[in-house]
Amino acid sequence: MAKPVAPSTDEDQGLIAHLLELRSRLLRSVLAVLLVFLALLPFAQRLYSWLAQPLLSRLPPGAHLVAIDVSSPFFVPVKLAFFAALMLAMPMVIYQLWAFVAPGLYKHEKRLAMPLLVSATALFYLGCAFAYFLVLPMVFRFLTGVTPVGVVMTTDIAHYLDFVGVIFLAFGASFELPVAVVILVSLGWVTPAQLRNARPYAIVGIFVIAAIITPPDVVSQLLLAIPMCLLYEIGMLAARALRPQQPMTTE
Repeated sequence: MAKPVAPSTDEDQGLIAHLLELRSRLLRSVLAVLLVFLALLPFAQRLYSWLAQPLLSRLPPGAHLVAIDVSSPFFVPVKLAFFAALMLAMPMVIYQLWAFVAPGLYKHEKRLAMPLLVSATALFYLGCAFAYFLVLPMVFRFLTGVTPVGVVMTTDIAHYLDFVGVIFLAFGASFELPVAVVILVSLGWVTPAQLRNARPYAIVGIFVIAAIITPPDVVSQLLLAIPMCLLYEIGMLAARALRPQQPMTTE
C-alpha cells in the first residue's frame, strides 16, 4: 500500500510567498533604520545638545543639566540617536508596509491609502515640530517661572529625554486626528453629520485626553487640546469632501 503524499496546495505556496515577502520588507525597514542610526551616531552628543536647547535657554545663568547615572552621558545621546533614526526612517518603513499590503487592495482603496499614509507621516512630523518650536519653549518658560525662590532646576539628562519624548509622541500622535476621522468616514462607521453633532462631546474628550497624555501643567494641555480641536474640524472638512466620492449602497 503506497504512503499518502501530502498535497502541496496553492494556498500553502501563497502563504509561504507572503511570509517571505513580509520578511524581506521587515529586513529592508530594519536596514533603513540601522543605516540612519549609524549616520547619526557620530553626532549623538550634538543632537542631544540641540534637543536640550529649549530648556537650557530658559535656565538661569550657571544652571545646567546633570547626569545622575555614570553611563548616562554616553547611553542617553545614543538612545536619542536611535529614536531620531526611527523617526527619520519612518517614510521608508511606511513605504515597505505599503508595498506589502498594496497588491491585496482594491483600486479605490489604493487611491485612498497612499494619500492617507503620506498625510499621516507629514502630520506626525508637523506635530513634533510644533512641540519643539512652540510647546517646549512655552512649557519651560512656565515651569522655570513657577520654580520657588532658592530652588535651582537641575534636570537629569535621562529624565529630560523621557519628558521630551512623551511630548513628541503626544503631539505627533494627536496630529493624526484628521487622518483618523477620514478613515472612520471612509469605512462607513460614522458620517460627517454625526461628527458635526458630536462636536461638543469631541471637544470635552479632547481636553480629557490632553490632560492625561501631557505633563501635569496647564500650558502643555492647552497647547495640545486647542490644535486637536482645529484638527478635528479639518478632519470633518476632509471627510465631507470625501463622502460624495464614496460608492452609494443599495438596499
